[in-house]
Amino acid sequence: MKKLHILFIITILLFTGCAKDLDLSPQDTITDDAFWKTAAEFKLAANNLYPCLDGLGFNDTESDIAFNVNNVVSNGTYQTSETSWVWNDAYVYIRRSNNILEKIEKSTIQDQIEATKGEALFFRAYNYWRLYRLYGGVPKIISVPDLDSPELFASRASQNEIAELMISDLESAAALLPTRSELASADIGRITKGAADALRARVALFEGSWQKYHGGDNASKYFDIAVAASQAVMSSGQYALYSGKGAESYRYLFIEEGDDSPECILDRRYQKDIQGQVYPALIQRIGYLPTKKLADMYLCTDGLPVASSAVFSGYTTKVSEYENRDPRMTMTMMVPGQLSKQPSYASGVESWPFYPQRNPNTGYMLYKFMSENDFANSMGESPNFSFDNHLIRYAEVLLIFAEARFEKDGSISDGDLDLSINVLRNRVGMPALTNAFAGANGLDMKTEIRRERTVELAFEGFRYDDLRRWKTAETELPQDIKGIRLSQTGWLDPIIINGSNRNPYASEGWTTDANGFIVAESSAGRYFDPQKHYLQPIPTKEILLNPNLQQNPGW
Repeated sequence: MKKLHILFIITILLFTGCAKDLDLSPQDTITDDAFWKTAAEFKLAANNLYPCLDGLGFNDTESDIAFNVNNVVSNGTYQTSETSWVWNDAYVYIRRSNNILEKIEKSTIQDQIEATKGEALFFRAYNYWRLYRLYGGVPKIISVPDLDSPELFASRASQNEIAELMISDLESAAALLPTRSELASADIGRITKGAADALRARVALFEGSWQKYHGGDNASKYFDIAVAASQAVMSSGQYALYSGKGAESYRYLFIEEGDDSPECILDRRYQKDIQGQVYPALIQRIGYLPTKKLADMYLCTDGLPVASSAVFSGYTTKVSEYENRDPRMTMTMMVPGQLSKQPSYASGVESWPFYPQRNPNTGYMLYKFMSENDFANSMGESPNFSFDNHLIRYAEVLLIFAEARFEKDGSISDGDLDLSINVLRNRVGMPALTNAFAGANGLDMKTEIRRERTVELAFEGFRYDDLRRWKTAETELPQDIKGIRLSQTGWLDPIIINGSNRNPYASEGWTTDANGFIVAESSAGRYFDPQKHYLQPIPTKEILLNPNLQQNPGW
């Protein structure tokens, strides 16, 4: 009886007067009900969106200008996968963004958290961009579903519907976000109005190009949006090309000196012991290599392509192809014999002759992203890559403006070239592009605008998307991946060290074409099916979980 009496008293206490003072909240975590009260808490929640920003990786190896030992996307041998980290990761951050937006709608302090709402809208668009660029249309989820929500079994929205969602979100975000100059010093690196406008321009250019070259009725509409959004950035007075190192500014932009420069619109920022990056020396050593196609794209100093320039020195020596070229070539690719700041060369040993770390090798070595600091290039400690990865920079905005102008009208004025392409050329001391120059030299303006985009943005992850939206991937990707010319250049000459020939090119049986250029990967092993490869396959697990999802054509 005594035990029953005690139990009865406890029950009464729990369900009567004492209940209102009983705090059942866990003491070691913050509950949803206790959060979302202050502007600082909303900002803290937004911090959880930033890890989705991409770090430096093997950018452009899925295309034809960078090589990484038989990339399966580049050569068309990839198959449908069960899962995709991009798919999973993007929807995680879309859910986080939607959750913040829902909490803002219920908040009584909405006027204090407009910038946080802008960040959430930006990151929802950014993560839909990650999906859209690969898969086209995907499920459109703009709420936080629970286990019974019909959104979990939604069919795919069309590619255009996702483009419209991103453009709408980014337009709304731009109206809520601060400009770069309005950020407090502690907030530098957070999303700004400029980032929202620049991403809107990128999305609109992609959608406009896709509609123009893959069949669609509204290409002009999206080119107009791309022009307007890029002009908003250009006229804001917030951004400019980095010029802190004079003639070498393009090179230094991509290492420590370029951090927080006026060219940076959106970066994945390095934070010691919190957010590191991939080691630049590591990615170069394991075969992140330029190709001959990229090397040949750089104009000569007279503004003409190698095929028609009188100042091109040809391929007669190890270094001749680098002479009299657009300076961005030697700020992106190492010149044979050039010393590097990699630990294995710390003693000052000449970095000849780009000794092949993996076979096959193009014979070119990446210089872009290689720090001037020995420690930054070291693989001995983690994280040690101490500079930021530029995800959106002002140069891209200028290129979007020029391309959208041309694609909309079929022409571009010299005035608009001076506002865009020629700003980039002026930084590196290259001749201006004009309609008269193009006409006098038989140059196609569309080709030159695309060339400028490719060399300026090389190794920043744009080429694969560009080839697909231009619908030229079916022509460009199945070609041989080529490298340096071995014959008649001195690359095959013996190098005798301790009595043995240490020249890898003379001793390892490299495949070359009829003109002596390395064939790192033959066209016989490269495929691009225009009926399927313009979009990647939806992961099979997602289709099994949601029977309303339809696979992309051909997969």
